[in-house]
Amino acid sequence: MGLLDKLFGTKKEEEITMTKSNIGIILGSTREGRVSPQVGAWVKELADQRGDANYTIIDIADYKLPLLGEAGGDASGAAAWSEIIAQQDGFVFIVQEYNHSITGALKNALDYLRVEWNDKAAGIVSYGSVGGARAAEHLRGILSELSVAHVRVHPALSLFTDFENGTDFKPADVQANSVNQMLDQVIPWTTALKTVRK
Repeated sequence: MGLLDKLFGTKKEEEITMTKSNIGIILGSTREGRVSPQVGAWVKELADQRGDANYTIIDIADYKLPLLGEAGGDASGAAAWSEIIAQQDGFVFIVQEYNHSITGALKNALDYLRVEWNDKAAGIVSYGSVGGARAAEHLRGILSELSVAHVRVHPALSLFTDFENGTDFKPADVQANSVNQMLDQVIPWTTALKTVRK
C-alpha cells in the first residue's frame, strides 16, 4: 500500500463504507414495564463494535399502528412504519415470549407490511422463562411467509439467569458471543439478498 493510499484510503475501502447494509433492531414489545429497550440497546452496542453495518433501533411503540383493519383506528403511523422498514436491508428482532408466542403488537406490525419485508435477512434474539424459544419458533413461521430469510443462530436469554429480579438486564458473558455468531450469519445473508432485490 502506497503513502497516498494510507493517507486517503483506497477506492475499494470507500465502496465498502458506502455500501454498508442497514440493519434494523426491532423492539417487539409495547407493553408497560417492558425490558426490550434494554436488550435492544445491548445488541446495538455489540453490533456497533463490529463496524460491518449501520444498526438502528426501531421501536414499534413509536408508530401508531392500531389493529390491522380495525374500523376507526388511528393508523397515522403506518406510512412512517412502511418507510423505516423499507430502508432496512436486514433485521434483528428482539422477541419476548407471551403465552408461548410473540406479542400481539409485533404480529400486528409485521402484518401491516408485505413487500417491505420481502427478500431480506433476519436474526432473532429472544427472552422468556425458557429463553423465548417458543416465541422465536412462531416468529420463524411468520418471517418465512413474508420471504424473510432467518438465520439459524439464535441468542436465547433466560429471565432467570440473564435478568436480575426479572427486570434488570444483566446477560451472561456467553450471550455476547451468541449475538456475534448470529450477526456473522445475518450480514452475509443480507449482502447476498441485496442482489435478489435489484
